[in-house]
Amino acid sequence: MSRPENAAALVTGASRGIGAATARALAADGWPVAVNYRSDRDGAERTAREIEDAGATAIVVGGDVADGAAELFDTVERELGPVLALVNNAGVRADGLAIEMEDDAWQQVLDTNLSAAFRLTRRALRPMIRARYGRVVNIASVVGPRANAGQANYAAAKAGLIGMTKTIATEVARRGVTINAVAPGFIETDMTADVPREVVNAVPARRPGTPDEVAACVRFLASDASAYVTGTTVYVDGGMSA
Repeated sequence: MSRPENAAALVTGASRGIGAATARALAADGWPVAVNYRSDRDGAERTAREIEDAGATAIVVGGDVADGAAELFDTVERELGPVLALVNNAGVRADGLAIEMEDDAWQQVLDTNLSAAFRLTRRALRPMIRARYGRVVNIASVVGPRANAGQANYAAAKAGLIGMTKTIATEVARRGVTINAVAPGFIETDMTADVPREVVNAVPARRPGTPDEVAACVRFLASDASAYVTGTTVYVDGGMSA
C-alpha cells in the first residue's frame, strides 16, 4: 500500500543534529512532520521554520519522551493526523567506566534511549495496524553490537533497541507495518563534540559522517519504496562495522 493521505510523521529529539536532518528529509518527502524537543525549543522552532520555508508542514511538540507517549501523540494526531511514521531518535549519553558508573547514569540512558522508544512504538502501532501502513525507524548506534569502553549503558540501550526492532518487526510484518533501525557511527553533531578526534582514525572512510547522510537512510526506510524491508539494521558508519 502507498502512504495514506492524512499520515503524519513524528521525529523525537529533532531540535538539532540527526533528528533535525531527519525531520527535514521526511518533510521533503511529503510528510507533515512533528518536531519533538525536550529542552531546546529554539532549535526545534528553527527546524520547523526551515521545513515551512521549503513549503512543507511542521509543528513543534515539546515533551520528554522518557515521561510517556500519550500526550505527545494526542497533540500530533489532533494537529496533523495519525502518526504513521515514527522516528525514535531522542537519546542521551552519560559515559563512564562500569566500575564507576552510578545507578542514575545507567537508568537515565536506558529510560531515554530504550524504554521510551518502546513506549512510543507501542503507542504508534495500533493506528498503524488500523491503517495497514506504518513506518518505525529506531536510531541505534554502531556501539550497540561493537564494544566501546566507557559506554556500557549506551551500548546496552542501543543493542536492546536493535533487538527490539527485530522482534516487533516480526510481530507486525503482515500488517503493512515495517520497523527498522539505523545505526550511525561517528557522526559530527553536538552530541559527539567531546569525542576525541583521533576516533576518526578508526573509521575506514577517514572522516566523520553527517546528519544528512543518516537522514537519507531514514527517509528511504520511511518511504513506500521500503515496503519489503523490515527487521533490519542499516549501518551508516563509514565502514566501522565492516
